[in-house]
Amino acid sequence: METSPANGTFPQIISVDDHTVEPPNVWQDRLPKKYQDIGPRIVRAPLKEMTFLGGKFAPVMGAPGDDGPLGDWWVYEDLHRPLTRLDTAVGYSRDEIKLEVITYEQMRPGSYDVSRRLADMDVNHVQSALCFPTFPRFCGQTFTEAKDRELGLLGVRAYNDWMVEEWCGPDAHGRLIPLTLIPLWDAELAAAEVRRNAKRGVRAVAFSEIPPHLGLPSIHTDAWDPFLAACDETGTVIAMHIGSSSRMPSTSADAPPAVGSTITFANCCFSMVDWLMSGKFERFPNLKVMYAEGQIGWIPYILERADVVWEENRGWGGVADKVHRPPSELFAEHVYGCFFDDAFGLRNLDAIGVGNVLYETDYPHSDSTWPKSREVGEAQMGHLDADVVDRIVRRNAIELLGLTEDGLWAGPGGAR
Repeated sequence: METSPANGTFPQIISVDDHTVEPPNVWQDRLPKKYQDIGPRIVRAPLKEMTFLGGKFAPVMGAPGDDGPLGDWWVYEDLHRPLTRLDTAVGYSRDEIKLEVITYEQMRPGSYDVSRRLADMDVNHVQSALCFPTFPRFCGQTFTEAKDRELGLLGVRAYNDWMVEEWCGPDAHGRLIPLTLIPLWDAELAAAEVRRNAKRGVRAVAFSEIPPHLGLPSIHTDAWDPFLAACDETGTVIAMHIGSSSRMPSTSADAPPAVGSTITFANCCFSMVDWLMSGKFERFPNLKVMYAEGQIGWIPYILERADVVWEENRGWGGVADKVHRPPSELFAEHVYGCFFDDAFGLRNLDAIGVGNVLYETDYPHSDSTWPKSREVGEAQMGHLDADVVDRIVRRNAIELLGLTEDGLWAGPGGAR
């Protein structure tokens, strides 16, 4: 595999934001029998109605025999969540990608099958990929919102076991990089889960960009300190995906999805300022955080403004006693922005930092650059030196995620 652009070719991509659509049996194979009737399972049923306005997704499952298109639905306690074309849109023309329910047979097999995923990665010049969940949502909110905490914890652990042992198992040959979940409702349990997975080579955990939107404490409190300490001790990267607060940015209740899609970076922007002004990077000096699908063009101004506020207003701004260095310095040491299509950000890379940028392809979502991620990268990075391109496309990810020099995951089932 090519690992350097020194020969004039674009380096093989390490994508830090792809997605897996969980196979139907993930939880049915791993939960105790007493939970199989209420734990996550797939049911094929018609769609009664579905809207996506003001950043809120509202599907309603019909009863057997009702009119309406058939789709595969995840059913868990009282939750009914359909698989949609937006979950797995690659391979379809933009005009065919609509908000509609689908079945597993109607999606690209690489969405849920390891061998087919590797084949689609080959088509797209991708060597390795870190994948966020679908049914659990981007940081496991599905289990956090459930009524039965015991079942929720078992659901989180079952997902993590499947992620490590099957999705990133031997058949993946080290090319799929594990990203695990935590029980967000209990920071001590979260810390234990981080340590459990770190022992088997996991170096990334999903977290919410804005926890209070989920009814959870903010990072300005000490509530998360057990979890943060575990990440600090184990070198586990905190990965936050846009929408991991279950609230996509919008402007009004009737705003079409295009409004929210244009300003999705705003969640990352708000979150990053939270972290920079929280004092957590000084309390936990080994912490690293990354913002998946947030793009990078907005970062320079926010760093400039944060430094001005810290310099001029920290006395009354509530941060003088906990943030002792300019936020831009903390960013350089602790924060990574992730992008798949951001020519403006790449033209202003010197104001962001070459070492703070990661590349992604967003397979199989509707925004994905698959199967042209290489071509997009070549077009947008053509003005950059080869060593800079190599750092953005793979070297930064290798160092951040503790991959082998060849860009593979070396944990259970990975490269040896």
